[in-house]
Amino acid sequence: MRGLLVAINVLLIFVILGLVLYWHPEQGGVPASGNQPPHTVLNVPLAAPPVGGDFTLDGPAGPFALAELRGKLVVLQFGYTYCPDICPTGLSIIAQMLASLTPVELARVQVLFVSVDPERDNVARLVEYTTFFHPSIIGLTGQSARLAEIAGRYGAAFVRQDNVSAGGYVIDHTALTYLIDRDGRLVASLPHALPAEQLAAEIRKHLPNN
Repeated sequence: MRGLLVAINVLLIFVILGLVLYWHPEQGGVPASGNQPPHTVLNVPLAAPPVGGDFTLDGPAGPFALAELRGKLVVLQFGYTYCPDICPTGLSIIAQMLASLTPVELARVQVLFVSVDPERDNVARLVEYTTFFHPSIIGLTGQSARLAEIAGRYGAAFVRQDNVSAGGYVIDHTALTYLIDRDGRLVASLPHALPAEQLAAEIRKHLPNN
């Protein structure tokens, strides 16, 4: 009996030592350095939290800079024209949202669709694709490395998957909708397929009252 008590006491000592040495609830999973750990989307490492920021890509009339849209609320989506379902769904909802805005509100909002498939999505194809949903949507693209850098700053990612479709490949990509305020700051990352009326309500939160 005495031997059993001794063994239990020894086990308790090891448990207590383990808690003291390895359990640090105040850290909340953050490394001792205090730096936030990276997170991944589609197995692509991204900085946390997303910071957004300016960028310049190829548009219908040549280089197009986000900074040109200061004073407007920008609605940003990443995708590609060969996307079988996610992009058409998201852009259809955006078109419904735009149709629900007043003329004054519409003049203060700009939608950008950034293609992450520059191999197939040239500017002319993007114009045809975005116009199908709404004439005010601007399609942009650029070099793959540049697109990946921009997407990462917004908390988005894309990964090419080869030999899985008749077209030779598909691209898995983040399906969020990003709102960039009139000063160029990322202010919201909204879930995919948010109903048009809810999307309009989110947009109106960032529009001036007059």
